[in-house]
Amino acid sequence: MTRFSFRGLVYALVILLGLLSAAPNILPDSMRQHVPQWYSQHTLSLGLDLQGGSHLLLEADTDALFARQLDTYSSALFSDLREQNIRYVKHASKQGLSVQFTLSNPDDFYKVKQRASEVAMQSDGSSALLLTQQGTAPKGNASKGISQKGNVIVLELTEEYQAAVVKDAINRSLEVVRKRLDETGLTEPSVTRQGSDAILVQMPGISDPANVKALLGTTAQMRFHWQTQVSNSESFIRADINDRQYLLEKHVALEGEHITDAAAVFSPETSQPVVTFRLDNEGARQFATMTKNNIGRVLAVVLDDTVVTAPVINSVIPGGRGEITGSFTMSEAQDVALMLRTGALPVPLHIIEERTVGPDLGSDAIETGVKSGIAGALGVLVFMLAIYGRWGAIASLALTVNMALVFGVLTLFGATLTLPGIAGLILTMGMAVDANILINERIREETKKGRPAGSALKIGFEKAFGTIVDSNFTTLIAVSLLFVFGSGPVKGFAVTIAIGLITSLFTSVALTKLLMQRATKKHQREPINLSSPLLTMADKLGPFNFLKSKKLALSVSLILTLCSMAIFFKPGLQYGVDFTGGTMMEISAPQLSTEQLRTVLKEHHFEDIAIQEYGAKNQYLLRAPVSEQSNALSNIEANTGASTEANTVATQGSNIEVLKQVIQDADSTVVFNKVDVVGPKVSDGFADLSILALLIAGGGMLAYLWFQFEAHFATAALLTVLLDLTKTIGFIALTSIEFNLTAVAALLALIGYSINDKVVVLDRVRELLRISPERSLADIINEAVNSTLSRTVFTSLTTLLALLPMALVGGDAVSSFAVPMVFAVVIGTSSTLFITSSLLHMLGKRREQRGKAQLRPTAEEVKASLAHIP
Repeated sequence: MTRFSFRGLVYALVILLGLLSAAPNILPDSMRQHVPQWYSQHTLSLGLDLQGGSHLLLEADTDALFARQLDTYSSALFSDLREQNIRYVKHASKQGLSVQFTLSNPDDFYKVKQRASEVAMQSDGSSALLLTQQGTAPKGNASKGISQKGNVIVLELTEEYQAAVVKDAINRSLEVVRKRLDETGLTEPSVTRQGSDAILVQMPGISDPANVKALLGTTAQMRFHWQTQVSNSESFIRADINDRQYLLEKHVALEGEHITDAAAVFSPETSQPVVTFRLDNEGARQFATMTKNNIGRVLAVVLDDTVVTAPVINSVIPGGRGEITGSFTMSEAQDVALMLRTGALPVPLHIIEERTVGPDLGSDAIETGVKSGIAGALGVLVFMLAIYGRWGAIASLALTVNMALVFGVLTLFGATLTLPGIAGLILTMGMAVDANILINERIREETKKGRPAGSALKIGFEKAFGTIVDSNFTTLIAVSLLFVFGSGPVKGFAVTIAIGLITSLFTSVALTKLLMQRATKKHQREPINLSSPLLTMADKLGPFNFLKSKKLALSVSLILTLCSMAIFFKPGLQYGVDFTGGTMMEISAPQLSTEQLRTVLKEHHFEDIAIQEYGAKNQYLLRAPVSEQSNALSNIEANTGASTEANTVATQGSNIEVLKQVIQDADSTVVFNKVDVVGPKVSDGFADLSILALLIAGGGMLAYLWFQFEAHFATAALLTVLLDLTKTIGFIALTSIEFNLTAVAALLALIGYSINDKVVVLDRVRELLRISPERSLADIINEAVNSTLSRTVFTSLTTLLALLPMALVGGDAVSSFAVPMVFAVVIGTSSTLFITSSLLHMLGKRREQRGKAQLRPTAEEVKASLAHIP
């Protein structure tokens, strides 16, 4: 078997594997019945923005977790100290996450350290304070553990132990959350860890997550406590739902973890809903013993710090069965039973971000995304055919295979397709065509030199390959940061583009070359006919002197940048809730005008809600800042144990439920298309990560270009990209496009696209400098820009053809991406032609004045120069 046929076989197998991976996404129902189930079900999952659903980000209340761990540990330690006759005086209150007590005899400190370590080992098999066997805190954590300040002893949890506790609590919480969602019958909910202390819950098809929020926000920590008449440090007060207070022993008589089953039933005596439960063997034994020894006492059942029932024990309760009575509705009793069955959360979880997309909006997003995608793809394919004829058909075939491979890889890895992901697919196609244009233009250049088909193909591909690798790699640097620092849909966007750029290397360089070689196999010694009316017209243009007006070009660019910066400060960007935090709601209210809606909201004291008309008639965008709290709900108090962030979002979430009810009362036909609630911690973190991503993207590309080219090449490219970036931000501010996570994706895509454009020109300048270093820098730069002019223009046009349908009919969901990208392509193309070339000339002349060469010598040149040294 020849090398050529073997290469073709490998390519065919790769393409076949990609097509087979992508095929389940388009299989009709009639064919699904005839293929294995594991294959037919292996399809791309649709994101919530496409199919509708809810997204909740739950943060663990680590302070409450640490406080509970410290309280449990310190209680055990104090009991041990009493048994050892070590006298102490416990301080009345805790100082942050620490417990302080005073020793009667300061010399007992070393005994206390020894007892502390032993108590920790007895409680969980490890030292809660991470003390060594000698009783000293580990190196680097001298301020943590157990320390002495005079007669005062301070107990603290070490950072290592805190990290271990959080990791364990989050892992156990994941299982509890999954069990609770499974018990509710939700269809394929997704529960994943987010960061070190948060859990992301995605629920397809859930447009009203109120019940789920209540279910997941309840810790369901059930404990049994005996009532006491003595008020001291060993007792505490808890109230029931009727505010009746009980003085209870702090000691836990029985933990709820012994409950193995629970159910909501109607009591045969009262006909009221109750919750019955069954204990495991150990729990049943403990329950029988404790009830036998405490007949006549009140046993309080405490669920999340609230007394749900407090019966008097009249007799021994054997068998491990019990009943919880209270003012339950059947729905509430079922929820309590569900939570007891699935177990308590080891740590309180608070909702810090909530996003909901209605099913209608999701289906509309799919429709507009598919339509704009098909329109963009057809535009690109037709344009390629118009430029290069049958060679354009080969490029179009390679592009089609490239898109199929992207779908295949995404499906193979179980990726989720989101609306930004569709945008990424469209942009990928526009950018992937650049490689094919580069190759065709290089082949055209070699053909013009009189080379036959075989030689033109070989040299054209060799010259284009380095440029393609450099431009794609610099783009990947920017895109990879989206995956590292982004979240949710933005990661999907980044993965889509990254995969598209990698597969395009295969389809444009390997597959296209193979197809072209097959097409010219019988005409190796004849010139390739790469001609069309558009190419003929392009060849007649120029050459242009792009440096002739470099001062004017730089002045205009600088003025536009300064104007953009002024617009950025005033009127400024219209930040979305991703940056500001707060609440955003998209609704369709056919029976309410803007004034009627505003009046309804004011009547219910929602004065802080901003109303904006958008889209079709009677569609409104409602915004409430995170710093404002509705007067209508000023009496709502957050849980005392929750953090400020959790309190803020809990109140915002409560506001949303009341706000929705107010609007529904005014218009029963209202549709809530989208609801976003973002806490300040999430928004602040997103803003920081966005800035960091942009800075690292610039730094990463600067380093790569500096390594691949020269310092002045990299500086010229990065300064131009910076000017493109500032103008695009000014455009977003001027057009009042919402600046959200999708807009950030557009800016990072702009960096990748713009630098891709610049690298092609810089690569040609470097090539010409190698060939003719004696020529003037101005002549070389002008020739480089002119020789790549058709490629620059054609690539920009194909990218615009891919983006314009999305910008025009893609809908509001992607407008913050598509519209800025259209502007970015136009401004990026013009800056490549005029600004990069001018900056490179200025920096290069300064380099000449310092006596430096424009390029560092290659390894071959260094070797040759050394060979002439005697």
